[in-house]
Amino acid sequence: MVEYKTAKQKKTFYNSGSWKSLRKQALERDNYECQVCKRAGSYNHGQNVHHIKEIEFFPKLALELDNLETLCINCHNQEHGRTFDKLRQNPNKKQWNDEKW
Repeated sequence: MVEYKTAKQKKTFYNSGSWKSLRKQALERDNYECQVCKRAGSYNHGQNVHHIKEIEFFPKLALELDNLETLCINCHNQEHGRTFDKLRQNPNKKQWNDEKW
């Protein structure tokens, strides 16, 4: 079983011909539409292929088409917790305060 825990292992996986071929199949199957937006009743162009069960924890599902879905950039970032709200909530950063008295 291959593990995908280091950045180098993940990069090797995502550069492989197997992944690129499967990624294209997922995009075509989903008609290049973000599946999260579609479930919410709207449309967004999907360009990221997301592993529903992450390869770090489920390496056997890394090349399973049923474990993939097409997402737009925003939804993919939300799935991984990479949102601007999270970036703004840096507890070490001092908050601006206009009040002088």
